[in-house]
Amino acid sequence: MPMPLHASSAPRATGEEGLLRDSFGRVMRDLRISLTDRCNFRCLYCLPETEEAANFYRSKFDAQHNPSPKPLALPPLKPRSEILSYEEIERLARVFVACGIRKVRLTGGEPLLRQDLEKVVGAISALREVEDLAITTNGFLFPQKGRALAAAGLKRISISLDSLDAENFKKLTGRDGLRQALQSIELARELRLHPIKINAVIIRGLNDHEIVPLAEFAQREQLIMRFIEFMPLDAGRAWMKELVVSGREIQQRLAARFNLSPLPNAPAETARRWRFESGAGEIGIIAPVSEPFCGHCNRLRLTADGQLRTCLFSHQEHDLKGPLRNGASDAELAELLRSFVLQKEAGHKIGREEFVQPKRSMSCIGG
Repeated sequence: MPMPLHASSAPRATGEEGLLRDSFGRVMRDLRISLTDRCNFRCLYCLPETEEAANFYRSKFDAQHNPSPKPLALPPLKPRSEILSYEEIERLARVFVACGIRKVRLTGGEPLLRQDLEKVVGAISALREVEDLAITTNGFLFPQKGRALAAAGLKRISISLDSLDAENFKKLTGRDGLRQALQSIELARELRLHPIKINAVIIRGLNDHEIVPLAEFAQREQLIMRFIEFMPLDAGRAWMKELVVSGREIQQRLAARFNLSPLPNAPAETARRWRFESGAGEIGIIAPVSEPFCGHCNRLRLTADGQLRTCLFSHQEHDLKGPLRNGASDAELAELLRSFVLQKEAGHKIGREEFVQPKRSMSCIGG
């Protein structure tokens, strides 16, 4: 078992005391830690920098008789000095866990771009209260790094796979990476990471024709397929509601092809789930745009530069890096966390007139 990088003196949450509870009575159990704001993909729904992305959006805006979107540009990357070190991540993780967090997911940007990632995986997996340690990745580097991560204590993985067609995959992601994504799935299976979840963001006119083929792939390979609605978190701010394929429409398309039986959902679960009646595999639909699930949200996000976000669509961030680097004790950090969580929003406002997209894109927030 890897040794922890830092010993924690944070008071442990006992019973209901000391838990991260918001003003609506929701108790936080799930933490997403972004390791980097850098990514080696340029996905159309996140960092739409490529000419193909620009042409796609331009054609859609023209069809809607809307003014063209702003020029597509990447958000500025934070200098390395502003990014949390592994020791700082491990210390904050210990404080979160002491306050009742039980599930940790490592995200990015692309988390596998961080060197020696197995060190932080090992440190977090050594925390005995952590019941679930996962990673979300585009899979491009997993064939080289997967074995070390599994040996360090990684339990499960989510891999992005928005298309099974090599050309469409490249159009969506800006990278010729389908082969590596498929290799990552096979390696994850070999390493017995469980469950293996596959994420596909569905965009009308781009990959919605692949909904059924992706589900067939999941059934054939006995995987968990997650279809995700297109959310307004792209750096180009070119998101249009007309490009969203709703969860209900996705479900209807699948029901026309497969016999699906509903699976029970935990209250805080983001996906509605079904199993295939004939064969293994599972379908999930995550529909934050058309069917928000904010009422039971128990998730927090720690950005790579040490800011706590209480909602994916927050406009306010709470600084943890400053107090951490200025000598705050673990008990003081825990008290800060509790005060920040009390300010957690009731929910996002997508679809309402007053909705404003967050300043940071998904790559900077962490999925």
